[in-house]
Amino acid sequence: MGYVIQFDDVSKYFRVRHEGPLSLQSLLRNVLTLRLRRPRQDHWVLRNVSFAVEAGEMLGIIGVNGSGKSTTLKLISRIIEPTVGKIQVSGRVSALLELGAGFHPDLTGRENIYLNGSIMGLGRKEIGRKFDDIVQFADLEQSIDVPVRYYSSGMYMRLGFSVAIHADPQILLVDEVLAVGDYAFQAKCLWRVQELRRQGTTIVFVSHDMDTIKELCDRAIWLDDGGVFADGAPQDVVAAYLSGSDDDEHSLSARRQRVRGQRWGTKEVELLDVRFVDAAGQEKQIFATGEPLQVRMRYIAHRRVRQPVFGMAFHSGDGAWINGSNTMTSGHDVDWVEGQGEVTYCVDSLPLLQGSYLFTAVVYDHTKAIPKAYDHWDKAFLVQVRSSATVRETLGMLYIPCYWEHRRLP
Repeated sequence: MGYVIQFDDVSKYFRVRHEGPLSLQSLLRNVLTLRLRRPRQDHWVLRNVSFAVEAGEMLGIIGVNGSGKSTTLKLISRIIEPTVGKIQVSGRVSALLELGAGFHPDLTGRENIYLNGSIMGLGRKEIGRKFDDIVQFADLEQSIDVPVRYYSSGMYMRLGFSVAIHADPQILLVDEVLAVGDYAFQAKCLWRVQELRRQGTTIVFVSHDMDTIKELCDRAIWLDDGGVFADGAPQDVVAAYLSGSDDDEHSLSARRQRVRGQRWGTKEVELLDVRFVDAAGQEKQIFATGEPLQVRMRYIAHRRVRQPVFGMAFHSGDGAWINGSNTMTSGHDVDWVEGQGEVTYCVDSLPLLQGSYLFTAVVYDHTKAIPKAYDHWDKAFLVQVRSSATVRETLGMLYIPCYWEHRRLP
């Protein structure tokens, strides 16, 4: 059938300017050398990436945060251009990369449909013919004449997705947005994606949901550290992504520090290591729903620090906050720390359902009115959760123990 997307040895970097305050020494050095702007650093997001997508194929792209997945979709859609290499794309592209991308907050939903449709190459009459279907699919009949600044994130997502799929795309790019919204709308979106696939639309789909990748995609690519680490059948690529052994340098356990979250803090107390262990004390990255989980955070205090607060948070794959806890709110006060030590967050029965989750680890000074970060690793660690024999629920993110009752009425 021929290729509609081709990447030929593509690399992409972004120039990062450091935002922190410059020291007096750095400022004087910059003035003397006529470098009045902040120092810059080139950050390579993709390196020497080559792959091709056939017409009508559904390609899934997986990898940890920061591995280059979203950058790849933006390159396909021509939002950004490659630094090195060549990209060829043939056909009308419809991209759903960010919630409400391209929406004007002061315009109504109706006006934004016409704005977004025109951006995607549709004429005004064509948009008019599709208008009722777009609104009905998005379930926004009662809010279509309200400025979108008053829309919830779910309403944004529904409208953006509906416009994208009604633009008759030859190539559809979807970046994790199906993780937002209620289950009923997610199911409707997946059904529509499958329908477009049957009609011959080429689809590139980025997701942290491994089951969806295996179920929907013809092929999967695993991006790791900006390069293609695996390319093949979805079942094989997902299995390799999830089940690396401890002695494999590319295993998730060995790569846990390479999930690129943000980090900040004074480092008076510094988190050296974060490890996820099971009931037997064995470190691993994949846990089952209902299984005991411990997170061991090893630290070093470079001076005696009184009353530090250690904390954590779980986030969904797209960064939404699920739950958090810390030693202060849990009533486990730490009097003081000095030198090396370890704190452990313990869960007797993990309530997370099957999926990929990000983990935040922090230590703070709460002795003053405004808390100060000693060390904050934000969404920097990856935890995979699989279904278990005892918990059959798979819908949503949290397992809430329950039971059902039924009786027939006269």
